[in-house]
Amino acid sequence: MAEDRSYVDANTRERERMRALVDGLNDDALVAPVNEYWTVAGVLGHIAYWDIRVLVLAEKIDRGEPWAPGDAEPDGDWLNDSTRPLIHAIRPRDAAAFALRIAEQTDRAQGRWIAASTLSRASRTDSPSVCTTVASSAALSGETARSVSS
Repeated sequence: MAEDRSYVDANTRERERMRALVDGLNDDALVAPVNEYWTVAGVLGHIAYWDIRVLVLAEKIDRGEPWAPGDAEPDGDWLNDSTRPLIHAIRPRDAAAFALRIAEQTDRAQGRWIAASTLSRASRTDSPSVCTTVASSAALSGETARSVSS
C-alpha cells in the first residue's frame, strides 16, 4: 500500500503561506495581539517551538533511542504558560524570521526522513516506518501555520 505523502505538499504550501504572511507584516503588526496571551510574533515563535520539538524527537529516533513517555505532548497549559514569556522576549522580527528558518529546516529534515524511510522499507517490510510518525508530527506545523495565517 502506498504511503500518503500529501502532507509534504501541504507543509510546503503552508510554509510558503507563512512566508508571505511574515513578509507582508510590518513591525507594528508583529506586536499586535492575537488574543489576551499572544502577539503575532509570539505565535510565530510558538510555531518554531513545536517545529524544534519535531526535530529533536526525530534526531532521537535517528540515534535509535526508543520513544519514552516523557516524549509525549504534555497535558495542560503549563507548557504554553512557561514558554510564553521567553518567546515574547525575542525581538518580534527575529521571532518571525526564526520561525521561517526552523520551518524550512524541519521540512528539509522531513525530506531526509522520507528518503531514509523509503530505503528502510525497501530492505525491511516487517516494521512500521519511523518516518511516518515523525512526518505526521511535522505535518502539525502546517496545521498551526494555517491557523495563524487564516
